[in-house]
Amino acid sequence: MNTADLGLPVDVPSTALFTDQYELTMLQAALKAGTAERRSVFEVFTRRLPDGRRYGVVAGTGRVLDAVENFRFDAGVLGFLRERGIVDEPTLEWLASYRFSGDIWGYPEGEVYFPGSPIMRVEGSFAECVLLETVILSILNHDSAIAAAASRMSSAAGGRPLIEMGARRTHELSAVAASRAAYVGGFASTSDLAAGFRYNIPTVGTSAHAFTLLHDNERDAFQAQVNSLGRNTTLLVDTYDVATAVRTAVEVAGPELGAVRIDSGDLLLVAHRVRQQLDELGARDTKIIVTSDLDEYAIASLAAAPVDAYGVGTQLVTGSGHPTCSMVYKLVARAESADPKAPLVPVAKKSSGGKTSIGGRKWAARRLDEDGIAEAEVVGTGAVPAELADRQLLVELVKGGDVVAREPLDVVRDRHAAARDGLPLSATQLSRGEPVLPTEYVHGRSGSQ
Repeated sequence: MNTADLGLPVDVPSTALFTDQYELTMLQAALKAGTAERRSVFEVFTRRLPDGRRYGVVAGTGRVLDAVENFRFDAGVLGFLRERGIVDEPTLEWLASYRFSGDIWGYPEGEVYFPGSPIMRVEGSFAECVLLETVILSILNHDSAIAAAASRMSSAAGGRPLIEMGARRTHELSAVAASRAAYVGGFASTSDLAAGFRYNIPTVGTSAHAFTLLHDNERDAFQAQVNSLGRNTTLLVDTYDVATAVRTAVEVAGPELGAVRIDSGDLLLVAHRVRQQLDELGARDTKIIVTSDLDEYAIASLAAAPVDAYGVGTQLVTGSGHPTCSMVYKLVARAESADPKAPLVPVAKKSSGGKTSIGGRKWAARRLDEDGIAEAEVVGTGAVPAELADRQLLVELVKGGDVVAREPLDVVRDRHAAARDGLPLSATQLSRGEPVLPTEYVHGRSGSQ
């Protein structure tokens, strides 16, 4: 069971300092100006997808909910802010009782998104919403980037299992988040035990080249591993000569050998040779696992190879060249006064330079064609057109400060698979191209969601 996503204790410290200083200085100035309590709406979106990507993947929502719940200014945090003189005493007093009491709506985790999609909407007073900007963006930008890379790799793998094994290629805490995001994107397991412990992701692992080098010869190493882990283990066969190692592996473990792993060389050629050799030795059920700096393109190139599973590290945990999604957190509407009944006024940045945004509290829906395949992402303000009423994408995540939408990670993973399957076939092409769905904007309608 996923303890973090289900809200059970996981020893998570305060997340209040996972923020930028200007969030707090804005708060101080707004408190002094009397505008801090104005009802406000912030939205998370991206203006564009990474170059060549056809769709994005929403990931990290469960971690955002944890972060919001743990966004507390305890004595240690307040002491740090006081010692540094970051904010004044009235602001520290306000922060001491901070609890997010607003509402959060968002695309359900695992859903796909496109440029302009209002991936998350945070509503409450300006004061309580502005503080969450950095931590929300930090989580969503990282996790969504990893999940998008994982989704592309999963599609390229064509149903063959993928193993996440990038913990040694990134920060230790990022590695845990990356494992979670990779699982959302379609990976089957991880080598990272912390991710397995926290999120109940299946874990795998057997041995590295060091284990073979420890022993006097390869046969002794294989025998030691089989004696310990059983015949169904995976033996690493490229420390020395691959053909010799495969023969030795079958001699030691017998035809019941679970798998061999290849970590170097021309994987396409070597995999074919190893498969032929295993079959000739009677180990027809022994699987072949390949690793070695794989990305979605390398995985796709091995589609015709007799490979049973892929292990992916560096390219996955770095987003396969796109380690962020360039998501932003923008104020799109605010009340005219601190009166709770004051109407919302759309606001938006209008400066030149490609960073403009569209004001107003938004809804989003996905229009389908006659075959039930998505054909457009529709984003609008005001009333939702009747024909799109049952295709709305945003769901309630937090209501009055209480989390209302925690989910097991397997539900999120299944949702992503279904969302990707609902896109046009060109979504899974690895060649460069535009987003697979256009984003259409609907303006000027009255009413509210």
